[in-house]
Amino acid sequence: MHRKLSLVLAFLVLIGMQQIQSQSFLKAKGTKIINEKGEDIILRGMGLGGWMLQEGYMLQINKVGMQHVIKANITDLIGKEECDRFYDLWLQNHVTKADVDSMAKWGFNSIRLPMHYNLYTLPIEEEPVQGENTWFKKGFELTDSLLAWCKANKLYLILDLHAAPGGQGKDANISDYDPAKPALWENDLNKQKTIALWRKLAERYSNEPAIGGYDLINEPNWTFEGKHKNGVEDQLNKPIWDLYAEITKAIREVDKTHMIIIEGNGWGNNYNGFPGVWDNNMVFSFHKYWNPNDQEALGGITALRDKYKVPVWLGESGENSDKWFTDCISLVEKNGIGWAWWPLKKIGSVICPLMVEVPQGYSTIVDYWNKDTERPSKEVASKALFEVVDNLKAQKCRYNKDIIDAMFRQVKDSTTKAFKPNTIPGILYAVDYDMGRSGIAYYDAESERTGEPGKDGGNKGRVYRNEGVDIEACNDSSKLTNGFNITSIKDAEWVKYTIQIKKKGIYKVFARVASDKSTGIVAFEIDNTKLKETFTIPASGGEHKWTTILLGNVKLEKGKHTVKLIVNKGDFKLNYLEFAL
Repeated sequence: MHRKLSLVLAFLVLIGMQQIQSQSFLKAKGTKIINEKGEDIILRGMGLGGWMLQEGYMLQINKVGMQHVIKANITDLIGKEECDRFYDLWLQNHVTKADVDSMAKWGFNSIRLPMHYNLYTLPIEEEPVQGENTWFKKGFELTDSLLAWCKANKLYLILDLHAAPGGQGKDANISDYDPAKPALWENDLNKQKTIALWRKLAERYSNEPAIGGYDLINEPNWTFEGKHKNGVEDQLNKPIWDLYAEITKAIREVDKTHMIIIEGNGWGNNYNGFPGVWDNNMVFSFHKYWNPNDQEALGGITALRDKYKVPVWLGESGENSDKWFTDCISLVEKNGIGWAWWPLKKIGSVICPLMVEVPQGYSTIVDYWNKDTERPSKEVASKALFEVVDNLKAQKCRYNKDIIDAMFRQVKDSTTKAFKPNTIPGILYAVDYDMGRSGIAYYDAESERTGEPGKDGGNKGRVYRNEGVDIEACNDSSKLTNGFNITSIKDAEWVKYTIQIKKKGIYKVFARVASDKSTGIVAFEIDNTKLKETFTIPASGGEHKWTTILLGNVKLEKGKHTVKLIVNKGDFKLNYLEFAL
């Protein structure tokens, strides 16, 4: 009996081990990425921008945003010792197991890690012996921890050298480039250090199936031909292809298995002069921002894929409205292309899944840096900065659920979903309209940024949600407000709400509105049936002068229903509607 029990337990342990080890190496086969079972893999990933490498805009710094400048400015405010402590906590709190667990729960199957070389090795200028490499434990240990969290969730981790030694482009924030020092392309020692770093990484992770691939250099943007400074017009790009080939050779000395991912010049998309495939396990990466989501937008990269029979991967995209997210992901997946979004979290932003709350006093710091306003005291700066690093923790971030809904559910599902429970009788906040596709859950005349005339939209207020509907922080003194209102309302725009009506009856509908001069006109649609009557919103005498008006009466049946608020004539602000018996 005991022997049988032991055999059963051993079998269960074996099955458990097989499940743990079920993640398999990814590889390029023809134009597809597959696993070891031969199954097609669509990578759905998130880029951890801002963790190992800060970019100023993620911290609301709009002036000079290279990390070495940010660090110098923090040192200037609070001293070197406290600055070092700030960065230790930044690395500790920005990405944790809780973040990775959340990404897996939301639907991601991969993570792209933007690495700063200075967490792994010294700059060439500081090496005790020129041409040799001093290695740090910090970067490798951080990568090991992230890898362990990925493996626990069966996520692939793609290593991305975001800041190469010396910096790889004139767009300085991206790679922490210092124009006072030689760039990657200007110094052979920087190139040699880049090659050595990749060899070191490949040696360390050669047997790790959870490593999805090696993204050799993020967004090179450098002219070698005296043209556009960011390399978008260069025709040959030879130094880039030569360095990639050297890095590949060094990797293959210690790792024959993992995918090699390359990016073109001009922020990743200029593949002019590509000499041909030099490895049998390569992937072309491209980046996509602020352009239309049509087949023409993919024409260059899919032609490259088909010509060389190499898979392509959208290695970075985002920074737009939810509509653009849904349309972009639908487009690339239709073409069999995986993606990685950017980034996971930023300070005070609704444009990424997690928003780092802005602490009191932080604005005095960024205003000082951005606008040369009064210098904050050491005490004020220190308090705000250390509140920022504490707010980086996943459990303290605001979860922007509309973004995840747009990236996953809305790609396949055209129905709407309640943003929050809305119970009638009661208050229906204007900003709590349903989540869903543009034209189904809401309509806003300017709902995305594509670079085309008239399409520089999205939520103009950049608060609360990330769809096209324009939302701002509300200055209404009403105790009933939730702190936000819809603004910039134009004719023919509308929003839809899923509501739960507790009691059948004829409800009085009140609106909390503000309007300078114009008279608004609205209509309602209940369960897709438009009411004949329209309702007038008179001017309140000022765009910030809030007033409550009785719109009229609406008959509502008990149960779950949808209410669509249609704006026949706009140019007013709406805080909330109140339905009362």
